[in-house]
Amino acid sequence: MVPEEIIKKYYKEGSELYNILFTHSLAVADRALEIANMHPELNFNKAFLYEAAMVHDIGIFLTDAPQIHCFGKFRYICHGYLGAEIMRKEGFEKHAPVCERHTGSGLTKEDIIQNQLPLPHRDMLPVSPEEKLICFADKFYSKSHLERVKTVEQVRKSLSKYGDESVERFNEMLKFFLG
Repeated sequence: MVPEEIIKKYYKEGSELYNILFTHSLAVADRALEIANMHPELNFNKAFLYEAAMVHDIGIFLTDAPQIHCFGKFRYICHGYLGAEIMRKEGFEKHAPVCERHTGSGLTKEDIIQNQLPLPHRDMLPVSPEEKLICFADKFYSKSHLERVKTVEQVRKSLSKYGDESVERFNEMLKFFLG
């Protein structure tokens, strides 16, 4: 099963939410692949990058975010671990961590507890180069303003709500991927 087939299993093709998810995910995938092409020395698995970028937000339909046509019962911040559960259920164990670990610049167990986030109490930090790259690329695109690309400063500002360490993790990714 390819990412588009998994998305179609959970989202009605042509619906507003499907279009939001697909457009956002494709932008993230394109940016991740563009950056991967700048770093042949890192030997990124480009097929996996594309697939994982396309499904990284698969759990959003389970959340309550009416501004992007999501009418589920969970807070939006839960979409990552919920998406990971979907991917594991579908047999995509390798893709699941990308879903779970892309929120913010990743979240530590301490971030989750300190901010009283409704998430499992465990580290949710991107580990593999592909996880880090998708997490990084995702920060530049919003689902509520599909036509915009955020600046580095806008990304830093949005990450600051998770604390200075989140911004620092982003800065490390920025330096690593874009120099």
